[in-house]
Amino acid sequence: MKHIFVINPHAGKEDSTAEIEEKLNALPADVDHETYITQYQGDGTRFVKQYCTDHPDTPVRFYACGGDGTINEVVSGIIGFPFAQLACYPCGSGNDYIKYYGVREDYLDLIRLVEGTPNKVDVMKVNDRYSINVTNFGFDAAVCRTMNQVRRFPIIGGSHAYTTGIVKSIFTGRRNYCRIKVDGQRFWDGKLLLCTLSNGKYVGGAYKCAPRSKNDDGLLEICMFKPVLLSKFIRMVGAYSKGEQFDNPRFKGVMNYCQGRVVELAANGPFYIIIDGEEMCSSHYRVENLQQAVTFVSPRAK
Repeated sequence: MKHIFVINPHAGKEDSTAEIEEKLNALPADVDHETYITQYQGDGTRFVKQYCTDHPDTPVRFYACGGDGTINEVVSGIIGFPFAQLACYPCGSGNDYIKYYGVREDYLDLIRLVEGTPNKVDVMKVNDRYSINVTNFGFDAAVCRTMNQVRRFPIIGGSHAYTTGIVKSIFTGRRNYCRIKVDGQRFWDGKLLLCTLSNGKYVGGAYKCAPRSKNDDGLLEICMFKPVLLSKFIRMVGAYSKGEQFDNPRFKGVMNYCQGRVVELAANGPFYIIIDGEEMCSSHYRVENLQQAVTFVSPRAK
């Protein structure tokens, strides 16, 4: 198998290219590997798709070296190429998707990653784009837009970027209008605080938005929260980060939940949603979950 490390030099607080290449030099000689350093946003998708098109008979594993946005680019490139696999070397700001299988340190061990376990996982098709972890909107969209602006700043960026986004969005993003249908049935029509469509379990670096999610069952976890007073919102944040929204009484009467395969979102004008941490803007979205559409490789157990 060919192992290709797709490196996003702009992921995280600093460029991790030298660190990755040093680890690659220590791999066994029989591991056939190479690197590709992305040049611009979307370049990872272009490269991966072109490689798969040009090498249709070569089993290949692409390692997304970056954060969830880099994973998203690789996923978008390998869709439709069943001989291609996805792995991740986490050097981005959030690295949420990988937490489904383990902690960040597990993925930084390249030997364990090269010898990892393939898992067939679901992917969302969002209009003409893709999302493997979480598609979210409302308050979360305001948070992520701020997060993307400050993620490379000292103190307020890096692992604190999502928290910075929350603080700002408390004052600007707590009431958002949307019409939501799930599998053709009305789910919500009105103001909302936030909504997440999830295959993964985590968003924003530390928030367990979908504790019941299974990433291979074909079903999205749809979790929507109604607008609340600031005082109640503040009391909910800690429990939400721990994934306690199904059991904590503070969420009673606030959360609407269901599972589904196709979700339609609409508003009276263009609005932002976030797909794996990347911004997207339209007035209508169709989100279809594609069951076990991609092979994701988790690190070999110790």
